[in-house]
Amino acid sequence: MRSLFLLLCALPLAAGAQTYRSDEHSFRVVKLVEGLQQPWSLAFLPDGRLLVTEKAGRLRVISQGKLDPSPVEGLPQVTVHGQGGLQDVVLHPDFSKNALVYLSYAARGDDGVGTELARGRLVGQRLENVETLFRQSPKGRAGQHFGGRIVFDRQGFVYLTLGDRGERERAQRPDDHAGSVIRLHDDGRVPKDNPFVGRAGWRPEKFTLGNRNMQGAALHPQTGVLWTHEHGPQGGDEVNVMRAGANYGWPVITYGVNYGIGTRIGEGEKKAGMQQPIHYWVPSIAPSGMAFYTGDKFPRWKGDLFVGALRDQMIVRLKLDGEKVLREERLLKGVLGRIRDVRMGPDGLLYLLTDEAHGVLARLEP
Repeated sequence: MRSLFLLLCALPLAAGAQTYRSDEHSFRVVKLVEGLQQPWSLAFLPDGRLLVTEKAGRLRVISQGKLDPSPVEGLPQVTVHGQGGLQDVVLHPDFSKNALVYLSYAARGDDGVGTELARGRLVGQRLENVETLFRQSPKGRAGQHFGGRIVFDRQGFVYLTLGDRGERERAQRPDDHAGSVIRLHDDGRVPKDNPFVGRAGWRPEKFTLGNRNMQGAALHPQTGVLWTHEHGPQGGDEVNVMRAGANYGWPVITYGVNYGIGTRIGEGEKKAGMQQPIHYWVPSIAPSGMAFYTGDKFPRWKGDLFVGALRDQMIVRLKLDGEKVLREERLLKGVLGRIRDVRMGPDGLLYLLTDEAHGVLARLEP
């Protein structure tokens, strides 16, 4: 870990980086790498290199602050369809022993395109022994709402977020993966204690239902519980705490309205038996990527939740008290562009990716 910290610290600094101030810290934004093509996610390798996914289906390597021109080989077949493509990249918790890399991506099947989860062993500049662990079923013809965030919990279970694929009613169907969080063993097996295992007509991989399109997910650093955020329609973006078997309401309840016409969706904002978000945004900010800050470089941010925003091109800092949001602060609006991912680095700093044709990897430093 010390070698990784030193290598990350050795990444080149941008001359004359501008200083910004939040309520509790001043910081500068340093652009580390430019020229990425619609990057979606990043992961920190133990040797100091970084892995970055590009939507078009490329897994890129950044070493010593330089983007390797040759992508990693051996990836599964990725379909670029609307919002879908190569999405998340996450290392297995025992990566130092098994070298396993997990990827989420859009893939084509007989019934359309849907999100899949695969893993492979990283050997040099290639993934070997790649295997598909999960295939969304049914897939779909629409080009939106693929979800795609991957998170491992402290017990080694892997979670995958799925969107409703642009067909809102699917999020409430027990026999449909869409609009759910999926929970699996690290090899793709279904855990026996998943909430719907053994229930007739239910997909056993499902951990939740009633989610619209979750593009942010992270474990709470104290409780180890999975948190997600999801896109609402016109308004109604949500931050939720994931509970086994819980129904998060879409499209029966929402704080958003129909695009353009502003009419109500479903039955209103609340309904018995359906979860309320701990925080929501009206109007929408289009959230993507999130991370809890757990480092020491910004001590007064410790425990805060940072959320990227595509629509408003910013990051949002949420000050928390348990599962209650005390206040919200909006930072870097319009400075970098559309923020696709937010990651906590092993060096105690926050890393950002921008969703642009010439995307940027940036770092927030004191």
